[in-house]
Amino acid sequence: MQFLSLEPFVPSGSEFEKSKLFFQELGFAVNWDVGGYAGLEKDGCKFILQQYENKAFAENFMVSVKVSNAAEFYRSVTEKKLPEKYGIRVSPPKKQPYGLEVNIIDIAGVCWHFVE
Repeated sequence: MQFLSLEPFVPSGSEFEKSKLFFQELGFAVNWDVGGYAGLEKDGCKFILQQYENKAFAENFMVSVKVSNAAEFYRSVTEKKLPEKYGIRVSPPKKQPYGLEVNIIDIAGVCWHFVE
């Protein structure tokens, strides 16, 4: 018996549709969308966006995503002006003991670690 995948349920905050659009602009495709849940995927990385608003929970929830190029990812986010468009926060690439990392605080307050 093998574990085949891991797909966390990520809270959207109060703006489910806006959050879904934000992730699509990051490059995720919506595979399915029903009743306050949407399955998103990019390059085999999957998660389920859940229409769920709990600020304390979201601000203590983190997701780590491996990327091939953190600087390129950061450039893409800033060139698309996603912080201005969606009110998210993004940090420039920073060297960490485990790799080069870009942090995004999404619409709900979830901290995403994009690590090269």
